[in-house]
Amino acid sequence: MSLPPLYSPSLFKKRDRRASGASVVAIDNKIEQAMDLVKNHLMYAVREEVEILKEQIKELAEKNNQLERENSLLKNLASPEQLEKFQSRLPSDSGLPLEPQELSSPEDGDHQYNSTGSAV
Repeated sequence: MSLPPLYSPSLFKKRDRRASGASVVAIDNKIEQAMDLVKNHLMYAVREEVEILKEQIKELAEKNNQLERENSLLKNLASPEQLEKFQSRLPSDSGLPLEPQELSSPEDGDHQYNSTGSAV
């Protein structure tokens, strides 16, 4: 019984270069199309994520403004004793300005304080 050869003689035959060249071009085109598809998908996903993040930034900025207004109002309504008590509870290096900020309304004249916390 004879064994088949370990190699096929057809592997060593010259192939038609035009056919293999066209096949390489077709493969290159498919690769390029796939890469364009991936690029388009990624760009769409990134744009979508950017829009979500912009909306979150907008919401956080609005919330921050609201909290700053509320904080300012509370500081202006607090007595110097209340501010001192609050300051004593905070760490000394917190960096938070605790002095009341001036609001431009005539009714607040009795509640405005200078930077030392004393009445003006």
